[in-house]
Amino acid sequence: MPTLFVATIGGHLVELVQIASRLPDDVDDVRVWATQDHPQSRSLLAGKNVVYVPDVGERDIPGVARNLPVAHRLHREWRFTRVVSTGSGTALGYLPYLAARGVSAHYVECVTRVESPSVTGNLLGAVPGIHRYTQWKHQAHGRWHYGGSVLDGFTGETNTAPDAIRKAVVTVGTMPDFAFRSLFDALAPLLRAGGAIERAQGSAVETLWQTGCTPVSDLGIDASPFVPGAELEAAISAADLVVSHAGTGSSLTALGAGRFPVLIPRRAAAGEIGDDHQDVFARELDQRDIAMRRTPADVTVDDLILASTRYVTRSSRPEPFILLD
Repeated sequence: MPTLFVATIGGHLVELVQIASRLPDDVDDVRVWATQDHPQSRSLLAGKNVVYVPDVGERDIPGVARNLPVAHRLHREWRFTRVVSTGSGTALGYLPYLAARGVSAHYVECVTRVESPSVTGNLLGAVPGIHRYTQWKHQAHGRWHYGGSVLDGFTGETNTAPDAIRKAVVTVGTMPDFAFRSLFDALAPLLRAGGAIERAQGSAVETLWQTGCTPVSDLGIDASPFVPGAELEAAISAADLVVSHAGTGSSLTALGAGRFPVLIPRRAAAGEIGDDHQDVFARELDQRDIAMRRTPADVTVDDLILASTRYVTRSSRPEPFILLD
């Protein structure tokens, strides 16, 4: 049973890797991955059967069209019996085409879509033969189904004897079109050399600053626009503190490493993202007590110190993710 897994780089790919790991191993004879060529995808999918495909931007019809010949070529080569995608726009180049050819098609909506589906999710609802899944039980109605969530099994805990913050990671994901200057304006005075945290605890903090497309040359920090996935995961695992935008991939990477992240959502009104789904998602994780939601305007030294005293555990064997037949 050859299965094609399709996702755009970033949080969508992180989610798909986790979901694929919870599908029964004996279902797939072959697993093929289709995503964009990027340090993150090369790291996450190392050793897997990967095809690098054209990028699809936001509302990018030409980008979808560029993927159709790839979908045709891959299906002719592999004769897929199933395709699974977590979006975003890349899904539109593969799921409708393959569903029309009798392939069992499954679209899993991003976990950050707590209140309503994405544009991609709504568009795929008009295509016959595509099963759609929400990761929130309260959204499972009509033609939306619930098969599980990438948040399954996480629990927040507290250290009994917290140490000083020695290592920190600040990350804003892989978004190529949206800067997040307000986050760095708020955090640089707290975490850079000689900053408020160092003064409060009397010792220096070694911080990895993953800044994406945000210009930060005037903030006195040692910035890395993009960090390979394995390197970032290792840094997060070794960190006492993780501060992130409330993107899926960054949040899941922090939780998976046992960190209790401070999530600072991007704001649509500030031009930092297309809509405010990150804020809704961050509130949900805060309510579950597996993350702390803050804004650039209200994050404090005390918040960062408190977050460093928390950690997250997860069940060693989350329930399988269930796809419809």
